[in-house]
Amino acid sequence: MRYRLVGTYLVLLALVLLALEIPLAANVAAGRTQSMVIDRNVDAARFASLADPALRTGETITLTDELRRYYELYGIAAAVSDRDGNLITSTGDAGAFRSAQVRHWLDQALAGERVGAGHTVWPWQRAPLAIAVPVTTAGEVTGAVITLSPTDELRSSIERSWTELAGGGLVAGFVFVAVAIALGRWMLRPVAQLDSAAHRISDGALDARVPSGLGPPELRRLARSFNTMADDVTNALERQRAFVAHASHQLRNPLTALRLRVEELGTFISEPSGEDEHRLALEEVDRLRRILDGLLALAQAERGRHRTETVDAATTADERVAGWQPLADQRGITLRRTGVDSAPVQAVPTAVGQALDALIDNALKFAGPHATVVVDVVSDGETVGVHVKDDGPGLCDTDRGRATERFWRAADTQNLEGSGLGLPIVAVLVEASGGQLDLLPAQPQGLDARLRFPASPNGSSASPRGSSAPPRGATAAGAY
Repeated sequence: MRYRLVGTYLVLLALVLLALEIPLAANVAAGRTQSMVIDRNVDAARFASLADPALRTGETITLTDELRRYYELYGIAAAVSDRDGNLITSTGDAGAFRSAQVRHWLDQALAGERVGAGHTVWPWQRAPLAIAVPVTTAGEVTGAVITLSPTDELRSSIERSWTELAGGGLVAGFVFVAVAIALGRWMLRPVAQLDSAAHRISDGALDARVPSGLGPPELRRLARSFNTMADDVTNALERQRAFVAHASHQLRNPLTALRLRVEELGTFISEPSGEDEHRLALEEVDRLRRILDGLLALAQAERGRHRTETVDAATTADERVAGWQPLADQRGITLRRTGVDSAPVQAVPTAVGQALDALIDNALKFAGPHATVVVDVVSDGETVGVHVKDDGPGLCDTDRGRATERFWRAADTQNLEGSGLGLPIVAVLVEASGGQLDLLPAQPQGLDARLRFPASPNGSSASPRGSSAPPRGATAAGAY
């Protein structure tokens, strides 16, 4: 917008400058030419007064001497013709007076007209300036005088004046550019601040606001309206997050008490059908507790900006793989770690560990018996990628796009344990760390849940681990 505004200013100023300079340049050329025409007319009139007696008496020596001295002093050729157009005397290039154009001018002068008045010499014209006047006796035209003046000095003078005008216009143009840029910045400063505040808010800085006392009244009103809207949105988000956090926290105590009471009821149940119902009731209470824990974790992860610290993603991956190994063995799933031995990253505290717990849990839950789950850590110097891969059934393109939606689960996993909050929490934690979660397809089947974190500037990547074969697939997400 700034470039368009400045461009509009410059186009208008350029048009104004051209509208002033072009007529001024034309006036300079016309004025200089008119001054020369007046001088030559005076000279031609004097020659006409000398030519009158010479044409009547036939004695042209004095006239010829005068024309010769005039040519020697000023380099201006001149000629006198009688009433029939015959040249009586001339100086300079005699051939120039025999051209059709000069003959035409002489015919005009013999007809009683003055030639040369109103003519303007332009710098690109090389022809001499012709002045022709009639010689009259008692009101009768008896001959004509014509002068051919070189225009080199006149054209040079006009060119110098035009150069000065162009230089002045160029300086004015630079001044116009500076003024237009300064004016554009002043006018659009509130818009730039508004744009910057909007970007900061979208990046999570919900306290960003726009100064409302700058710029034109319309932009000041826009800034106040934007700040009011930002306040309302921030308050609504804070109330929503506070409600989720408080509700989750407050419901945990009665839920814990409810589970204890339901668990104690088991001692009074003797019928097999009653035992099944009791077990199912406990499972539902546990499921509700996990949902509340997930909501609380999500509300805490979404609270504004977060402090980041240096975490070794490779070491964390080793710890999480070791922690999940017993469950993998119990389910008959091969769980192993590959990649580099050290990969320092910048991340929110516990973000790497929580993300890996959620992804490994999903992989072990949905990959199926006899599957292979691989946690691979790679580094390219600027970013560190942590892959949780398995060769399970995977997700289609549509499901991968929806897997990070809250409470969403794939159609074929509705009856399996889970709340649909695992991947949303992972996505929020990774994004708060400046990274990204990507769910990618793998060959020949499965998913690759890839976590990308910014590498720590103080860390250095180590050599990769040894001989582990590449995995066959990708991670199954908790939103299956």
